[in-house]
Formats: sequence, structure tokens, C-alpha cells
Amino acid sequence: MSNEKNFERLIDRPGHLIRRLHQVHVALFLEECGEQNLTPVQFGVLTVLKDGKERDQVTIASSIGIDRNTAADVISRLEKRRLLVRPNNPSDRRTKLAKITARGQAIVDTVVPGMIEAQKRLVAPLSNEEYETFMSLTLKLVTENDHNNRVPWRNDNEHP
Repeated sequence: MSNEKNFERLIDRPGHLIRRLHQVHVALFLEECGEQNLTPVQFGVLTVLKDGKERDQVTIASSIGIDRNTAADVISRLEKRRLLVRPNNPSDRRTKLAKITARGQAIVDTVVPGMIEAQKRLVAPLSNEEYETFMSLTLKLVTENDHNNRVPWRNDNEHP
């Protein structure tokens, strides 16, 4: 593809369409999971912690591709709701870790079916082949352009 496209119209701008698609996804997530009063980012933090392991804020932030300040705010909100606890970090007294609570795990278990339904609704207009192509191309764009992001993403799925 030639990069000589002029991107004059909004509909010709990939960034604009990606932003709109994100807005659609958030709306679908909130429709399906809104009763639990969680945002997609809060659910992402809980998902990272759902295995019960303690993790530091930097690891959590890089696992979902958010900055440390946003992670700190989200972790604080989840702690206030008693969905996670903040034990001391034995290897660094200046930092705290985060660990999901039983209540947090129960919310994750409750939200998963709605999250899955939101994902299905998002991609429902695509055929199976289109879905595979969309996922492959989206992952390629994210992976190949991640070095441009001020918040690099650590794709834990690359390393089983």
C-alpha cells in the first residue's frame, strides 16, 4: 500500500476509525458488564491479577498498556472497593504490590460472560475469515508500532 494517501476525510483516517471502534467497544462492554460498575481498564487490571499472584504497579501497567499513573489510580479505586489488596513488597520497601481478593475474583468470574458477549457483538459483522484477518492485522499494527508509544505493551501471550 502506498503511504501517499492524503487522509483528508475523517473516514479515510485509520486513527479516527480506531478511536471510534474503541468507543463502540467501551459502550458494548458497559452494556454487557455495567452492573458490576467496572471500566474495561479496571477489568483489565483484575484480569492481570486473576491468577492470584502479587504484581507491582509497573508490571500491571505494562501488561495492559497503560501508564503508571493511570495504573496507580485504577489500583487505588479497586483497593477501595476491596477487589484487591496492597501488600508490602518484600524486595523493595518503597513499593507495594497488588493482589486480587476473593471478592475481586468473584467479580471477574461474574464479568467474564458479559465481556465475552461484548467481544462477540463487536466482531459479529465479520465472517470467520474477516475476523482472523482483522485480528492478525490489528496485532501487527500494534506490535510494529508499539515502539512509538510512550507506554510500551508487554504482550504476556507471546511467552506461555
